[in-house]
Amino acid sequence: MNPTPLTLDQFNQRVAQADRVWLFLDYDGTLAELAPTPDHIEPNAEVVVVVSALADHPRIRVSVISGRRLEHVEKLVPVEGILLAGTYGVEMRMPEGERKERIPFDAVRPALERIKPHWAELIAGHEGFFLEDKGWALAIHARFADPGPANQVLSAARQIAQRTAASGPFRVLGGHRFLEIGPKLAHKGKTVAHLIDRWPEADALPLYLGDDDKDEEAFDVIHAHGGYAVVVASEPRETEADFRFPTPQTTRQWLSRLPKLIEAPSTLS
Repeated sequence: MNPTPLTLDQFNQRVAQADRVWLFLDYDGTLAELAPTPDHIEPNAEVVVVVSALADHPRIRVSVISGRRLEHVEKLVPVEGILLAGTYGVEMRMPEGERKERIPFDAVRPALERIKPHWAELIAGHEGFFLEDKGWALAIHARFADPGPANQVLSAARQIAQRTAASGPFRVLGGHRFLEIGPKLAHKGKTVAHLIDRWPEADALPLYLGDDDKDEEAFDVIHAHGGYAVVVASEPRETEADFRFPTPQTTRQWLSRLPKLIEAPSTLS
């Protein structure tokens, strides 16, 4: 059941009551505007400033969980002392700098190597497609393709992916003109649950901010731990989120005010 949406005042008041806040942040479409292609790596200066300020605050813990490969996330969010997760949490850089992989790479890569040439052949000669190799996962982006070819290619690619997913540790992800195959642990809900269970903070209020269906998979986990979910979307839509920001810019603006909010809630309305 969808929660009753909170007003900004209600949302601020509930966050202001927290002793500590644990932020789980998506990147593309949430902290920063969507990039032209998944391989477009250009850090947003405002994001870096805002996240750095959050990381420096003693009552705020920051985790960035992205569908991008970890190498890209590290370049987009060059901030020390926070957790960075790539491929939905399969690969992580811990706050202390240690890198963790939640499934052996060799358990994943051989199957993806078999799929990759078939997917490349499917999109060959078609405009508007992009085949992204994340190492741990493969994705076809068809946001700029014509609807007809997009549907045909993605349908054929899904059939190939599902055969692999049926016999291995994989899941197939969909979306608007998008298809991806990756490990079952490439799941933001499972990642958030793993982090909260592994490094619990009893007095920290979990807040998750994300923009798409991959983020929605984490919202129930956040609610189960007494937290709040925020969707970033230009228009209201079906969601399990408690609150909505219309754009990444408004998300950044609110995050920039968060330290003051939890320190002196009476100063914000």
